[in-house]
Amino acid sequence: MSSVAVSPAESAESSVDAVVRTIVHKFGGTSVANAERYRHVAQLLLAREETLQVTVVSAMKGVTDALIELATLAGAADPQWRERWQALHTRHNDAAVALLGERAGATLEWLDGRFQRLSDVLSALAVIGELPGEVLDRVQGMGEVFSAHLLGHYLQALGEDCAVLDAREVLVVERTPLGVVDVDWQTSASKLAHWRSQHPARRVVVTGFVARDSKGHITTLGRNGSDFSGAIFAALFAADELHIWTDVDGVLSADPRVVPEAVQLDTLSYDEACELAYFGAKVVHPQTMTPAIKRGLPIIIRNTFEPDHPGTRITAESSRRGPIKGLTLSPDLAVLNLEGTGLIGVPGTAERVFAALRNAQVSVVMISQGSSEHSICCVVKQAESERGRAALLQSFSHELAAGQVQRVQLRQGVSVLAAVGDGMAGQPGVAARLFESLGRAQVNILAIAQGSSERNISVAIDSADASLALRAAHAGFWLSPQTFSVGVIGPGNVGAALLRQLHAAQPQLLAKARLDLRLRAVASRSRMLLNECGLKDDWKAAFDADAQPADLDQFTEHLLSARLPHTLIIDCSGSTEVADRYAGWLAAGIHVITPNKQAGAGPLVRYQTIREAAAASGARFRYEATVGAGLPVITTLRDLVDTGDEVTAIAGIFSGTLAWLFNKYDGSVPFSELVGQARAMGYTEPDPRDDLSGVDVARKLVILAREAGYPLSLEEVAVESLVPEALQQASVEDFMQRLPEVDAGFAERLADAQACGNVLRYVARFEPGQQPTVGLVELPADHAFANLRLTDNVVQFTTRRYCDNPLVVQGPGAGPEVTAAGVFADVLRVAAGEGARL
Repeated sequence: MSSVAVSPAESAESSVDAVVRTIVHKFGGTSVANAERYRHVAQLLLAREETLQVTVVSAMKGVTDALIELATLAGAADPQWRERWQALHTRHNDAAVALLGERAGATLEWLDGRFQRLSDVLSALAVIGELPGEVLDRVQGMGEVFSAHLLGHYLQALGEDCAVLDAREVLVVERTPLGVVDVDWQTSASKLAHWRSQHPARRVVVTGFVARDSKGHITTLGRNGSDFSGAIFAALFAADELHIWTDVDGVLSADPRVVPEAVQLDTLSYDEACELAYFGAKVVHPQTMTPAIKRGLPIIIRNTFEPDHPGTRITAESSRRGPIKGLTLSPDLAVLNLEGTGLIGVPGTAERVFAALRNAQVSVVMISQGSSEHSICCVVKQAESERGRAALLQSFSHELAAGQVQRVQLRQGVSVLAAVGDGMAGQPGVAARLFESLGRAQVNILAIAQGSSERNISVAIDSADASLALRAAHAGFWLSPQTFSVGVIGPGNVGAALLRQLHAAQPQLLAKARLDLRLRAVASRSRMLLNECGLKDDWKAAFDADAQPADLDQFTEHLLSARLPHTLIIDCSGSTEVADRYAGWLAAGIHVITPNKQAGAGPLVRYQTIREAAAASGARFRYEATVGAGLPVITTLRDLVDTGDEVTAIAGIFSGTLAWLFNKYDGSVPFSELVGQARAMGYTEPDPRDDLSGVDVARKLVILAREAGYPLSLEEVAVESLVPEALQQASVEDFMQRLPEVDAGFAERLADAQACGNVLRYVARFEPGQQPTVGLVELPADHAFANLRLTDNVVQFTTRRYCDNPLVVQGPGAGPEVTAAGVFADVLRVAAGEGARL
């Protein structure tokens, strides 16, 4: 082959373009929808430098359907056909005028002649009152004839050496009993050689879709026939490549309408492309690829509207980069299941099943049979499923009556999810990853099938779960990010800090960890903001402007409605009413993360229900920030217990406020004055009694005891409140004014401690078999709790392993940023558990 120059527009293509002689291009209806699109296609073709350029075109978008409607109306003697005929005629004339301008005369005359012949045919149909199949073939294929002449005439008007080939002049085909179109290659090649001897033009425009049979009757190649025509003429012209031009950049890893994050595939093998196409992916029809496969002809799927994009190259070669190339969904299916003890070990049962379905003209999409032979399961088209069930009931009526077959079940509303890739062969764990991804997304699998080639794993699922399943599997094979539908409740100090941290980290998480935390809802006590696409850093302005009344049922429904692989609710409130919902959320497969202590320390029955719901569904319940804010207190304790250690004592200072107060309290300043200072610096709650009561500390102790495996309730903890009973019901301001009343008592306790060389600390303690306590205690000056940084929390675990030297976790245990960081860490732990690459 001689080398030819490559235009800049082709720079992104494979280097093969530098040596090709013949390229066949096929353009679909979208690519030639109007005069502007014809002009674009012509410029695209003119920019290329192949020695021989063959272009196969479809009808203008929508024209084939319009022609079928015309024929149907005429065959039914419906006079509306004349109006539709005129509209179609006008559309083509307008396209010719817009395309050719003053040079449109000859083309308009040609179109008028063809449309007059069409009118004559339709008039005849209206007279006879029926629509023979041969006439329908003649009529519905005319759109390609019109389209090829429009493009060919335009190229000729530009001065190009171009010929228009009506495929009916050379292409001879026959339909087999199975409905497959069989090409008479020898006759077609001979006719084409004769035609080329009379039309040696460098550019050839060919009608797609149409042909003749061996008797000379006009026929069509069926749906996807124009793509098939492209492959046939690529074979007849001995082309080096077939370029199929569409309205997308190439073949995608999944349907972008369901998975917006679907990625474009650079290469596919013929086998992969056939598998994807069989299960509904818009690649190319397997029949289209047959001529290319036989000749090893590369097929390149390209975007008419982005001609510089290299597209997807389909060849005989297999790329093993990753086990899965793509995932696809086939909807509108049903499962037929034949089940019975009488099937076990009986030869010919499967044959009877498939013979019955064949006789009932029911197409089988997928087959699954248990190794016990107790059941045979078939996936069929839903439209044929009732007919299939009736056929099986009739075929096995004797066995049903005798009890050898127990049931013939039909389940409609089924979809098949197929994972396809040559790299699956010999690669352990591919099926496990698929099933794990679907399990995490709470998708139930009805039936499973895998071919011996290991190129395809197919699962039947409920159609209601189809989008969720596709997203989950796509993320599970790292073809797209692990995506979470996230809702945050309680956008106060901690919640707002968390949202800032999430937004700041999102670009890095998306780029490095393939993790997409999509904030789709924010709710306060009274209002909520729901968003379909995901709230950004301006969520607060949107919340203030567009929030609606809070409704947690609607909030939950919204998070689930996106059918994203994972749903996550982060509760940053302190509400017990919200905690009441945790069990329901977890049972529905929604992960729950919270710094809210109400669930972990609330009623034991509720806590147990929450844990049981999480265990049953597999959804994760994480609450690290309930104790120690961002400190890894619960994580550390969980690691101890999970590795078989036994906790014998827990002690700690769990309040940053109380830690600060007693670290500072040395008698030089009255205790009430220190409380005022702490309040002014924001260390206390708005009402300092929330800190001084010790209830919050007791809750944290309960959470840790339960985590250690002890069913402790808050009522069992002896709590020493630092608020005198006389001040418990006063207003906040009255309380602060009267607080000096406690100074004398605290001064006396401090003096007693100092006299013994001790310090005062507010400590929580738990030991199995003893009453848990929370209160002010004296500790030696060299005790670990006596020498903390001002607001540090500290927890000490004494265990069977750490008996002589307890394990201590210490650090800042309060503040919105630190607490939010603890919550964020839980988010990342959950994401990692769901497959994010952290």
